[in-house]
Amino acid sequence: MKKSLYETDEAVIEGIRRSDERALAHLYKLYFPVISHFILSNSGTDDEAKDIYQEGVIVFYEKIRDNSLELTCQIKTYLYSVCRRLWLKRLAEKGRYATRLDESEGFVPVEEDTQRHEEQEKQFGVMGEALEQLGEPCRSLLEDYYIRMQNMQDITDKFGYTNTDTAKNQKYKCLQRLKKIFFATYKPEV
Repeated sequence: MKKSLYETDEAVIEGIRRSDERALAHLYKLYFPVISHFILSNSGTDDEAKDIYQEGVIVFYEKIRDNSLELTCQIKTYLYSVCRRLWLKRLAEKGRYATRLDESEGFVPVEEDTQRHEEQEKQFGVMGEALEQLGEPCRSLLEDYYIRMQNMQDITDKFGYTNTDTAKNQKYKCLQRLKKIFFATYKPEV
C-alpha cells in the first residue's frame, strides 16, 4: 500500500506553507466525515456541512500562511473546534439554537466527541465485516428486518418459513451468531 505524503500534522502544515494543493486535499478527505457527522447530527444539511468545513479549512489555511497559528493539539481537533464554533454561530443566527455560544463551551469536549465518532466508525466497520462473515440466509434476513424495516410476515413469505414464529426464531438465532462474530472481532479502544 502506498504511503501518504501527509501522514503527520507537521507534514500537512509544511505542505500548506509550500502551497501544495495535495495537503489541502488530504485535509478534506481525512477530516470532513467527522465535521459532517457533527453538523448533520445537529440540525444541519450536507451542503451546510460542506460550507462550514470549507470555512474552517480557510481559517486554518490563512493562519498557517500568515504564521499566526500556534497549534497545541492535533489538526483534527483544531478543525473540529473551529467548525463546531462556526456551526453553533450559524445556528444561533438562524434561531435554531437557543443557547448563547459562551454558554455552550462546556457541553461536549472536542476530544471526546471525535473519539466517540471514531469509535462508532470502527464499530460500523466491524459490524459490516461480521455481516459478511455471517453468510446467507442470515445476512439477508437481518438486513431485511433491521435495515429495510420489513415486517415478520414479509420475511416469512420471502424465506418460505412456516409461520412468523419460525421466522422470529430464525432471526433470533441469526442475531446471536452475528453478535458472536462481532464480539470475537471487535476490540474497543481503552
